[in-house]
Amino acid sequence: MDAVIHVMNDSVEFYKWSLTIADKRVEKWPMMSSPLPTLGISVLYLLFLWAGPRYMQNREPFHFRTTLIVYNFSMVLLNVYIFKELLLGSRAAGYSYLCQPVNYSNDVNEVRIASALWWYYISKGVEFLDTVFFIMRRKFNQVSFLHVYHHCTMFILWWIGIKWVPGGQSFFGATINSGIHVLMYGYYGLAAFGPKIQKYLWWKKYLTIIQMIQFHVTIGHATHSLYTGCPFPAWMQWALIGYAVTFIILFGNFYYQTYRRQPRLKPAKSAANGHNTATNGTRKAPEVMENGNKQKKGKAKDE
Repeated sequence: MDAVIHVMNDSVEFYKWSLTIADKRVEKWPMMSSPLPTLGISVLYLLFLWAGPRYMQNREPFHFRTTLIVYNFSMVLLNVYIFKELLLGSRAAGYSYLCQPVNYSNDVNEVRIASALWWYYISKGVEFLDTVFFIMRRKFNQVSFLHVYHHCTMFILWWIGIKWVPGGQSFFGATINSGIHVLMYGYYGLAAFGPKIQKYLWWKKYLTIIQMIQFHVTIGHATHSLYTGCPFPAWMQWALIGYAVTFIILFGNFYYQTYRRQPRLKPAKSAANGHNTATNGTRKAPEVMENGNKQKKGKAKDE
């Protein structure tokens, strides 16, 4: 027990020391004075992951078509804004794409980049709604380990990023990722319109490929910075490399399971009169596509 108390005391002292090297510019910004709001929202998210499926287990799924269209295209606009601010701010500040230390000054372009990164962090909290909509629509299969790991860790880790390094090399990954999220939420926004639009959305798997390329680029970028001795915190570069490796493994497995793995053919059931049918010589009930996922036709609750 004494050892546990000792570790806790050391952790508190380390946190107090770390605050002395945190970025003073963001100290009074919303959600940034303490990690408790971010941790609290993340805990509520995890509680909903436990309670939500149990609540919806014996209930009809909600439809949410209009809500999904508004939500997804709102996320497109938010990510366009973040991408634009990071791109224009970094160009105006003369940022290097290979090595860029953090400038903690109140220069207008540096504050612009820090602000854009803060909005990027906020967007990761808003993205918890992805999971809420999946559960309320009873698409429990979409709430995979990859989905939960990605959403929960990004929100917490980017609070750390904004607290200590809201600029410099941090702009690189956020710029790429916000651009990818414009494409991703654009896809889901279009898919929410229904089958008439979904039949033209053949490019979903390429979003996964682009995301995996992003992680490889991130590892290469961070490795180059470490190799050349770029004056950006090495602890963040190493953490970024380890984090990106986990995503390569998880997204790679998702891509293989979804697009590469050949499904096992099940022997058809024999029915009366020698016909291979499901029931009474008819095929299974038709399926429709919704947000890129096959769903059996059926009623769902309206908004």
